[in-house]
Amino acid sequence: MWTHRSWQGRLWDRAVPPGERLRHYAGWCDAVEGNTTFYATPASHTVATWARQTDPAFRFVVKLPKLITHERRLTDTDEPLGAFLDAIEPLGPRTHALWVQLPASFGPADVPALDRFLRRLPAAHRYAVEVRHPAFFDDPRSTRLLEGVLANVDAEWIPFDTTVFFQSPPTSDAERDAWAKKPRTPRRSLALTDRPIVRYLGRDDSTRTVEGWRHWVTVVGEWLREGRAPTVFIHTPDNADAPLLACRFHDEVRSRVPELEPLPEPLPDEPPDEPLTLF
Repeated sequence: MWTHRSWQGRLWDRAVPPGERLRHYAGWCDAVEGNTTFYATPASHTVATWARQTDPAFRFVVKLPKLITHERRLTDTDEPLGAFLDAIEPLGPRTHALWVQLPASFGPADVPALDRFLRRLPAAHRYAVEVRHPAFFDDPRSTRLLEGVLANVDAEWIPFDTTVFFQSPPTSDAERDAWAKKPRTPRRSLALTDRPIVRYLGRDDSTRTVEGWRHWVTVVGEWLREGRAPTVFIHTPDNADAPLLACRFHDEVRSRVPELEPLPEPLPDEPPDEPLTLF
């Protein structure tokens, strides 16, 4: 996710063509959720353009297609998985993790399928799993079962923290839409690997979003001091200010861990091809 209508004229002052938007996004943040791959496997030449627009150190957390995770539920996936892995190959070292987001109906009884799936994946990539079934959060036995399967292959558990969002009723159309779609799961702050990944959803009110992420500023600071390399994605229901908020979150963490590298500098605006005239 590196494009949003409200970012045009907000993060960059001209109508950036679609083929250049990732390059401009990478001038604000050094990681991105590859969410479009959930809906369809991209063409390899399209992925190559993503690589050309980003530095080799840029992080893609790329979501597996829903054909694999939701429709086939991790079984009989050799063909679509092979096509997907071939398609993202141009990203090279930019592929920080492959993101296995599972449906809310995928519960403890399905963990053996996840175990078999993860064990068959190529060791060339790192993997991170997001679950939404309540039992994984409420039932200690189910929690341990999932953690054991992930630990066996050095895979991470991605928490999607929506606790702040659901603290009070929605107040905008974007919040009402998210209210109906986003999962209500308890906050989870345990890292299983040296590369934890966090997804945080705030509110359209930036003040409430910032207040709600104080917990993560502390946790991420501790992870960094432990030698881990966390990746944090900041969301709001309308995402209008998400990149700016991500920069603010990074600054807050860096104030506690000064050795943390700064984020990139936004690209300068380019002049128009022809001089502007009145007539």
